[in-house]
Amino acid sequence: MIEFYDREKEMEEIIRILGTRPDLITFIYGPINSGKTELLNHLIGKLGKDYVVFYVNLRGKFITDYEDFIRVLFRFRDVSKDEILKEVLKKSLKALSFKGIPVPESVVDLIFSKKRTEDVFEFLEDYLTNVAEKKVPVLIIDELQVIGDLKVDELLIYKLFNFFIRLTKELHCCHVFAVTSDSLFIERVYSEAMLQGRCRYMLVDDFDHKTTEGFLRKYGFSEEEIKVVWEYLGGKPVYLVEAVKNKHRLKDFCEEMLEDRFSVILYSLRDLEDKSPDLFKGVINLFKMFKDMEVVECDMINAEVKWCIKQNILFLNPRKRLLKPQSKLDLLAVRRVLREVSVN
Repeated sequence: MIEFYDREKEMEEIIRILGTRPDLITFIYGPINSGKTELLNHLIGKLGKDYVVFYVNLRGKFITDYEDFIRVLFRFRDVSKDEILKEVLKKSLKALSFKGIPVPESVVDLIFSKKRTEDVFEFLEDYLTNVAEKKVPVLIIDELQVIGDLKVDELLIYKLFNFFIRLTKELHCCHVFAVTSDSLFIERVYSEAMLQGRCRYMLVDDFDHKTTEGFLRKYGFSEEEIKVVWEYLGGKPVYLVEAVKNKHRLKDFCEEMLEDRFSVILYSLRDLEDKSPDLFKGVINLFKMFKDMEVVECDMINAEVKWCIKQNILFLNPRKRLLKPQSKLDLLAVRRVLREVSVN
């Protein structure tokens, strides 16, 4: 079994936050598959008995309306409110964790009949303040960008932001962590006036070379094997796990990974060239910036940048205005595209 590895800096920062009074929303962001969810799951398992965690994962959920969102947010139980609170607040040796927020089925009519988000947030506020009287509630919303454009009277995301501010900045009753791998979404959040001074940001990036080397040495990789992995895959944790599984055929595995990524990007580009020739040319020109560089400055998010981010080819760090490929594989694939694709 491949163990969780070396996120001490991030773990210490989150534990420090949890050890203080809730004051700010914490946005955790980073490239896809950089280990954000794994970090939080590992942390949940390490928290002490005074904490209760409500983890809502929107990844892969098809949410098109209010009812979809409510069904993901809550876990309806055929028990009373008092019984649920008793379960949430029961004594334990470590933190209790719940997938979604457990609520009694008796509130179904309240939540669904009126279809007003204000009713839901008022219910949640009362629920979480009750929990906070005896324990420290922690609310985690993973892949928050899924509901970024969902409207209920107005954009639901803004109502959620106001609710998060209420829980943290005003009531100080619940820690709130919002997680996303969508850098366009985090740029939108970063630029949002209503959140200024009301949130903090934590980047969970791929491993650096030293951490990657340490991880691979745990599984018996030689200097030459580590070099191959770094040159092809960089420090993306999910790729490193696969490299360990394919250690017996490492070079072939890495070549296959690169070929797969190149093919996906190439097909996407050919489709773009057919539908929007001008945007295609702009994307190729953007790719050229990575011919000799791994990271470039980005002061403007134009159509080309948006397309590359939506295709999960590039990642934007809005706090530092830096743009880079989502992975070392993407960088190599982009450079291969430049060698094989011509622009008239």
